[in-house]
Amino acid sequence: MTKASVHKISSKPSGQEHKRLGLNDRLALISLINEGVRLGSSDSPMVADLFSELGNLVDATVSGAKIDRLKPEGDHNGFKVLEINAETGENLGRLNMLYLKKPIPCYYLVYVEVAAPFRKKGLGNLILLAFRDFLIEKSAVGILDNIIPEEEPTYDIYLKLDWKPVEEITGTPVADGDSQYMVFVPPALAERNLRDAILKLVHHLKRKRPTIDMRDNELMVRRTIDEFKELYAALVKYFEEGIPRGENDSFMRFMFTRFVTKYLGFRRRISHLLGYTGGESLEQIVLDSEVRALPVQSYAPRDLAGSPFFQTGDKELWLHLPEALKKFPARIIESLPNYRRPNLVSWMEEKGISSSATLTIGDLLDLGFDPTRLKEITIEGSDFIFERMQARMLPDLERRKELLGDLNAELGGVRLRNAAVHVNLPLLVIRDRGNGYVLRRKVSGIHWEEAVEQLQTAPELKSLNESMAIDVMTRSTVRKTQDWMKSRLNQEDEFLLDQFTYFVSWDLEANQPKLVVDFSGSYVESIWVA
Repeated sequence: MTKASVHKISSKPSGQEHKRLGLNDRLALISLINEGVRLGSSDSPMVADLFSELGNLVDATVSGAKIDRLKPEGDHNGFKVLEINAETGENLGRLNMLYLKKPIPCYYLVYVEVAAPFRKKGLGNLILLAFRDFLIEKSAVGILDNIIPEEEPTYDIYLKLDWKPVEEITGTPVADGDSQYMVFVPPALAERNLRDAILKLVHHLKRKRPTIDMRDNELMVRRTIDEFKELYAALVKYFEEGIPRGENDSFMRFMFTRFVTKYLGFRRRISHLLGYTGGESLEQIVLDSEVRALPVQSYAPRDLAGSPFFQTGDKELWLHLPEALKKFPARIIESLPNYRRPNLVSWMEEKGISSSATLTIGDLLDLGFDPTRLKEITIEGSDFIFERMQARMLPDLERRKELLGDLNAELGGVRLRNAAVHVNLPLLVIRDRGNGYVLRRKVSGIHWEEAVEQLQTAPELKSLNESMAIDVMTRSTVRKTQDWMKSRLNQEDEFLLDQFTYFVSWDLEANQPKLVVDFSGSYVESIWVA
């Protein structure tokens, strides 16, 4: 068992409560957007207007207190992480816990996380069984706040594993608001009178939790899930007649694709939140089979804001782009091959799908990410990657580009954990159809989290990883790079730290890490910051 540190990324916005759109309001807004797309009217509502409340909720929700996965050995606030591994070595998931020593040894369950490759396979229950065994071994009480809604199928998962409502032990209500504290008492303590100890624990927990925004995280997650459900219901209602024959309705496919990509982004980002014990509660958002079968449409049929344009970057490189791409950026870029990251390649092989196959919305949900967001292109014999992002994210991209440009001047010869450090600057930004398309050089590396996942789950890499602890090496290198980045940011720009991405050297063709082995030991060859 290792310890985990906690840090506050940013405070939650204090913004006033806004009146949420009702079903009729959403339907009217979708109708106006659809009409504007059809007529090409520049003064019609934008797609972003429909998703604005959802976007604001997502941003506010994920800004809460987070678990720092790059610093598991830190010792702050009593947080600990219990890794759950299969007998074959795969990392199945982890439990994030808060250890309380007094008045009785206790572990408060903060968050249950199932590793991405093993979700939707019933492993959440097995992880909780492992937690129960851990509590029995430690002769410690377990406590949690069950925020899973009663209508969910997983609501009684804790009851089935011998967890009890805390009132069964205290004899008096201890909840405030909608808290539902539950406890697990190990056999070694079964004969003891724990009433007073449990009351003190709950009291201490109530004092502890506000300092790390746990409850706020939980409530924000619930509210955001409700917004997803209401928005999906509006989309289904508006397109109810067209869904069965929706393959030819590009506007409908675009709206559902935008919904799903936002859902996937939210699911990925809340996995870092403290206090969200709902586990896989996002699975309550179930898409109809006909919606899942719709082909992906990643850009708007028409850009209400006007013509496509080159926004910023290397004009010489712009001149070398294909003429068709400069004239119809979204259409041409989206037709390029998807970036063949390992997770996508293994999924296609498993499904027997070729790289030219048209993906469906259901495919994105099965993958857990949107592979169409990254496209490969060769220009003048050099390989590049186009990344699609929402236009509203471009101002932050420009600021990150400035910061990376400044840091690039310091990087000559810099090595962290012996790895050579590089930046991968945006070279071009093109706007079209409500998206920004960012061109970068293709590097011989993959995102560090995908690298760790491959090392822990790919059959051809697991034994190598077990003998060399490459996943630990990778985390350590990224952590050191992140610390170096933070030391060079001023306080006003620290909020951008969470937006930088880190890629570690990787042989994409062979799907294996690029390491250097010499007299000083083994280390990651290179790391890129983007």
